[in-house]
Amino acid sequence: MADVVSLGCRLNLSESEAMRSMLAAEPDLIVINSCAVTSEAVRQTRQAIRRARRDRPAARLIVTGCAAEIDRARIGAMPEVDGLLANAAKLDPRAWNVAPIAALPSQERHTRAFVAIQNGCDHACTFCVIPQGRGAARSMPVGQILRAIDTHLDGGVQEVVLTGVDLTSWGCDLAGQPGLGQAVEAILRAFPTLARLRLSSLDGVEIDPLLFELLTTEARIMPHVHLSLQHGDDLMLKRMKRRHLRCDAAGLVERLKARRPDVAIGADLIAGFPTEDEAAHHANLTIIAELDVVHGHVFPYSPRPGTPAARMPQVDGAFIRHRAAALRAQVAVQRRLWLDALVGQPQQVLAERDGTGHAQNFARVQLPPQTPAGTIVTLTPTRVIEGLLA
Repeated sequence: MADVVSLGCRLNLSESEAMRSMLAAEPDLIVINSCAVTSEAVRQTRQAIRRARRDRPAARLIVTGCAAEIDRARIGAMPEVDGLLANAAKLDPRAWNVAPIAALPSQERHTRAFVAIQNGCDHACTFCVIPQGRGAARSMPVGQILRAIDTHLDGGVQEVVLTGVDLTSWGCDLAGQPGLGQAVEAILRAFPTLARLRLSSLDGVEIDPLLFELLTTEARIMPHVHLSLQHGDDLMLKRMKRRHLRCDAAGLVERLKARRPDVAIGADLIAGFPTEDEAAHHANLTIIAELDVVHGHVFPYSPRPGTPAARMPQVDGAFIRHRAAALRAQVAVQRRLWLDALVGQPQQVLAERDGTGHAQNFARVQLPPQTPAGTIVTLTPTRVIEGLLA
């Protein structure tokens, strides 16, 4: 069976599961599904390649994913690498010279099923290299989405996570340009026994009215909204070529919480974007409390080749590291306040295999011993231990 090493985003994780199924009969094969979102991600990809070669020196090692597209020359020149496979071809059995087979339910490795319903991006954020690795926005038709989810539900999965490069742009390339809300509504209608539906990162300006209604009224959609926010300062957002301002994000969260007070907010934030001064950094810090960000993904800015931001005046690396640490510390403060408020409140927890699980709001919970993985249990936490409800 092929060994597939997945780096980066949830979309990569979903694609890696599909490759494991497709390449199940392939012996002595290692696939590195790479990431290139930051220079650190590329470094980790190169590190994973070297480690895989040390562990299995006789195996055939193929690299695919975004780093294999964006940093093709350097990755391909590594002596450990036997070949590169285009990102667009990695789920095509013909590219691997294998027979097409039905995908196996992903709960063989995970208790949640990650279903990639969208790929690529048509936007041009000045810091982002991912469109070079993923191409134009492409949407999976509803019928295909339903068939993919049906496969996972047949295997007993309790939670489905919809993923994509730009998930909220789903439908932009389909006839009639339906919004993501229509896809979500179709899933809920087709699968009344689906216990939990979760959405990965959302672009707030693309949340259509039906999706907003479902996010705030449908109990089976998890109360967990992760925003592709990137910054809290308006000038930085404009220089990033984002399509929202700080007030837009604040207004969206205010409306979400007014309709569904238990919703937990997550956000991606970049520290040290080019030209960021102390005032802009302060705005980035303060938006964490303003939006009550309890699930924060903080990325120290690193210039990506060929992007407009790489040609802008850069912030000193020491300042970037310091500001990233400050952002993470502020998220930790908000998260601890949030977890403390959940003590004594019953939580519906989906059990993982490591003895923990995720509540509906994505809080991580310590489970009693021998809790079966993949089951949903009701627990009332009495304390917070090392960032976990217990």
